[in-house]
Amino acid sequence: MESLFKSVAIIGKYESGSESSDIKSQLLELAQYLTQKQINIFIEAKTHQSGNYQAFKSIHLEDIGKQADLAIVVGGDGTMLGVARSLVNFDIPLIGINQGRFGFLADLNTSNMLESIDEIFQGSSYKDKRMLLNSKIFRGSTCIYESLALNDVVVRSGSRLIELEVSINGSFVHKQRSDGLVVSTPTGTTAYALSAGGSIFHPELEAISIVPISPHTLSNRPIAVNSKSTIEIDVVNMDESYLSIDGQLKVQLELHDRVEIKRAEKMITLLHPKDYCYFEMLRKKLNWG
Repeated sequence: MESLFKSVAIIGKYESGSESSDIKSQLLELAQYLTQKQINIFIEAKTHQSGNYQAFKSIHLEDIGKQADLAIVVGGDGTMLGVARSLVNFDIPLIGINQGRFGFLADLNTSNMLESIDEIFQGSSYKDKRMLLNSKIFRGSTCIYESLALNDVVVRSGSRLIELEVSINGSFVHKQRSDGLVVSTPTGTTAYALSAGGSIFHPELEAISIVPISPHTLSNRPIAVNSKSTIEIDVVNMDESYLSIDGQLKVQLELHDRVEIKRAEKMITLLHPKDYCYFEMLRKKLNWG
C-alpha cells in the first residue's frame, strides 16, 4: 500500500554520552528505512549537525511545516513539547518515539518503531488532537512577552512565598500565598500539575486545570474551568518570581506584572498506532494495577 506521507522530517535531541549514541543510531536506522520506501527525508538542522546524516537533507525547524507533511520526533516528551510549539501553526502531525523512559507524548518504542511506523503510514492510526495555551505577560498596559505551551504555564516563586490574585473571565476568584500556580492543558495534567496535586484530565476534555503549588492556605484547591476561559494572574507581592513555559522557557516577572492565559487558536495532532488507548498508557506509565 502506498504511504500517506511523501516528505518526512525527523528531529532528535542533542545530548552527549551513550543515550545520544543510541538515539543517533536509531534515527539513522529510521531515516534509511523510510528512504528505501521512496519517502523524501529531511533531518532537522541541529540534529543533522550532531550526527552522521550527510546522506540526508538538512532543514531548519521553522521550515519543517512548509516542506514536510509529517514530523517524527526521536527522543522523548521534552523534545516533543518544543517541536509542537514550533509547528502548531502548520497542519502537520507529529509522531513521537521514546527509548522506554517515562513519557506520555512519545509513545512509540524504539524496539518496534518500524512496525508501528508502517501501520501509521498505511493509514492505520489514531489521530489525537491536543490543545495548547497562549500566555502573555503585561507590564502596565504593554505586552512584553507571548508564548504557546502544550503542557503548562507556571507562575513560580524564586525562594519565598509569592502572593497572587487570580481572576477568571474578569471575575475575581481569590488571592493566594503559595509557591506558585500551574495552569495546564489536559495534556499537561500528567506533568507538573499532577505533582502539585491536580487531577488527570483526558486529552479530549475541553478544560483548563488551575493548580496551586504548596498553598499557604490548604483550602486553596485545584479547580477546572472551561477551555474558553481567560485566566488572569496578578503578582501582588513577591521577592522573586518567574513564568515558565512547558518547563523549558523561563521569563523573570516583576511586581504587579499580569499574566493572561487562554486557549490557543490552533491544535497539534499526534499520531498513534490504531490500537492506542489513553487509559492503557496511564496504567503503564503510572504503574497502576
